[in-house]
Amino acid sequence: MAGVIVLSVLLVGGIVALMNSIPLSIRTTYSYSRHYLAVSPRGDPSMIDVIRDRVTEGSPVPIERVILCRASGSTVRSIVGKWPFVVIGLSRPDMEFLLERSRTTALEGRLPNVGAPEAVISQPVAKNLNLRIGDVLLGPKRDEGYSPKDVRVVGIAHTDDWLMLNDIEYQRENHFPPIDNLLFFAKSEAEQGRLDRWAVAQLKGERAQTFAYFELEKDTDEMFDTLYMILNTVIGLLVIVIAMVMAMLMNIYQSQRMVEFGLLQAIGFTKKRLVRKVIAEAAWVMACGWVLGLLVAGGFLFAIKALIFDPKAYALEPFDLAALLYTLPIPVMILSAAVATVLLRFRGFDPVAVVERRIV
Repeated sequence: MAGVIVLSVLLVGGIVALMNSIPLSIRTTYSYSRHYLAVSPRGDPSMIDVIRDRVTEGSPVPIERVILCRASGSTVRSIVGKWPFVVIGLSRPDMEFLLERSRTTALEGRLPNVGAPEAVISQPVAKNLNLRIGDVLLGPKRDEGYSPKDVRVVGIAHTDDWLMLNDIEYQRENHFPPIDNLLFFAKSEAEQGRLDRWAVAQLKGERAQTFAYFELEKDTDEMFDTLYMILNTVIGLLVIVIAMVMAMLMNIYQSQRMVEFGLLQAIGFTKKRLVRKVIAEAAWVMACGWVLGLLVAGGFLFAIKALIFDPKAYALEPFDLAALLYTLPIPVMILSAAVATVLLRFRGFDPVAVVERRIV
């Protein structure tokens, strides 16, 4: 019985952890956006100064820096396919500031030269796309990462944030549309959250499109609501089926022990004591099976992370708290079924008849 519980916990915990890796990957891949509020003027260059003044003057928190940037598109890989990613064009001082804000510990190579088709990327991007210094990041033959010239990687930043950065002058000369965007930086991450929420509310309905990390988290949660509803239904049915199977196994097991119970009661064990003994045994088996199942599931997920996820910088949490909580109904339901089976067995239990049949 313990083996069935171990396999059940492994199945449920593994499925939930792998499912949770998708929204976790979204948050991890785009976590760079938590450092700033991005605002686009919706194609109207005349709105740049208006937006800058409105945000800096009305902000509920002090603004540390406002950056003018350009952006072009590329892609990164995920466990569910390719995801769009932004290449941010910055001046050298602004690029250094963003790298510092991203907690960059070291820079392998150098920063792009002014106007040159060069880029700096972060370690996760380099690992994900299998890029090294000198490799092409954008190019004329790449539909998903187009640039009229081959943009080569000249630097790799040692940071956990996913970043693709190149020179703003190169973007202005070679990428359409000719529209600048604004990045607003608060002095701390907590203040950044306040700034983001205030700006999104203030600029709603105007010629200003906002991009804030809290919106990404909200959209991600809403995107997976239906998927998790289906997952909950499937896991619920699975737990019910497992509990029914375990109840049948428990019934067979208890049937084989009827003579033992009859003899024990005949020599002085009360029925109440026997019931407690059987339930305690079942609870011990369930607890051991659940703990062992968690350890097996953790080892399995660690192996998947090391062999499949880490080489591509995919996100996976082997000891996912949500996955652990999803496995709790398994021992609870199985123990409930076991208790019900034991109580039904002992309700009409006659130890004298059992002993007489045994003697005969």
